[in-house]
Amino acid sequence: MPEAAPSPLAGKRVVITRAALQSSELVERLAQRGAIPISLPLVSFAAPEDYGPFDAALREFEKFDWALFTSANAVRSVVMRSKVLRRDVDASAKHPHVAVVGPATREEAEKASFSVDYVARTHLGVALAEELGERLRAQSVFLPRSDRANPDLPAALRRLGAQVTEVVAYRTVRPSDTEQERVERVVRGQTDAVLFFSPTAVHNFAELAGREQLGVLQNMLALLAIGPITAGALRESGVQRMVMAADTTASAVVDALERHFVGTGKHSAAGARQE
Repeated sequence: MPEAAPSPLAGKRVVITRAALQSSELVERLAQRGAIPISLPLVSFAAPEDYGPFDAALREFEKFDWALFTSANAVRSVVMRSKVLRRDVDASAKHPHVAVVGPATREEAEKASFSVDYVARTHLGVALAEELGERLRAQSVFLPRSDRANPDLPAALRRLGAQVTEVVAYRTVRPSDTEQERVERVVRGQTDAVLFFSPTAVHNFAELAGREQLGVLQNMLALLAIGPITAGALRESGVQRMVMAADTTASAVVDALERHFVGTGKHSAAGARQE
């Protein structure tokens, strides 16, 4: 029986700019394909400066009609803080309806024992609001987010007639300067792909590497964007050639990379298109 052909990712050095806590499945899948995952977290998270509004909302959790989660980190923050408050929100007798922005957030919510009522077809916060539409009119909505989250979502919810309680569940902070040398290795072409999961990661990379470097790197290695907002941040940084993952799951990201390297002959297509 002939041996299976090696993955086009075999031996490829793939930089993951997301926090290690969020990347374990992706690291495992890349390693299974023979890739060399390199952790370079360009976004870090910290506690809110003021827990007051967050705690007040969690104490009233069962009174909300909807809870909207736009990231896995928002889910984790809610669960962790509720435990500190001894408010077991995931086991409450009366739950709000739960809606999430995409499959990775759904996975985190279900892992935390939330019953997910809706997953956005387009993995954007504003799209989540628009898809729910009239179901949100005159409904109370709990929206735990980052301190640097885009303001478009709460505005869209209010236009739909929702009563929104938006709270800072965590802060998004830039990495320490110790990452500078590792970013410089990427700039010197010592990797084959860099994965960006958020505009913040793009901006932090550009700040550490130099504003013009992303435009140069697009001709040297694969720059992969997860989601249209991240892709937009790359374009604003001078990148026109990038790989797009179909969604935020580890399998979609790995598939996108494999198709890219097959397409370039460097061992794009639908779901892994090069722009």
